[in-house]
Amino acid sequence: MTTPPITVAIVEDQAPLREGLVLLVDGMPGFACVGSHGSMEDALRAFARGPAPSVLLSDIGLPGMSGIDGVRRLAELHPKLLILMLTVYADHEHVFEAICAGAHGYLLKDTPPERLVEALRELAGGGAPMSPEIARKVVTMFQRTAPPRDEHHRLTPRELELLQALAEGHSYKTAARALGLSIDTVRFHVRNVYEKLHVHSKSEAVILALKRGLVR
Repeated sequence: MTTPPITVAIVEDQAPLREGLVLLVDGMPGFACVGSHGSMEDALRAFARGPAPSVLLSDIGLPGMSGIDGVRRLAELHPKLLILMLTVYADHEHVFEAICAGAHGYLLKDTPPERLVEALRELAGGGAPMSPEIARKVVTMFQRTAPPRDEHHRLTPRELELLQALAEGHSYKTAARALGLSIDTVRFHVRNVYEKLHVHSKSEAVILALKRGLVR
């Protein structure tokens, strides 16, 4: 009995790259491209009409809904979907937001085709492929110097509540809505959290909070 191929959908707004990725996936034994979309909205509509693929290969910088927002929604709708980001963004914020949103791997667009093929196989096999530069950033984020030991006493209940929301993948906007706050109030609390934890970004704050057991 022949094993059915691992199905892959692609979300990429640049047509030449999207078409190249389709050819690459279809040329991989054991894989089949079942969807090629120029926006996350198109992908969501396609997934609503039929079964979701096994793997999603997605950009972050897309017209309309961003790849991260789309991944967050797809991770809720299709928990078994394996998601691999393919993007030009290599900064801590995008990396951590994508992982918090539900991405299982993160590659940069300068990844050679043969490495992308390996990454798709690794992802399907239960791995979490990352470009070397991204892997170093993730390790660095977890190696940040710990803040003062009494940090949990210094954060207010509202600040801890906001940190928990950010750790669950909320953006400032959705955290404000969930907590019944204005976006300006959220930014005010975030600035205080940064100062108290001695960090400079949302991703650093969340990682540090997770390490110290301030959030779940």
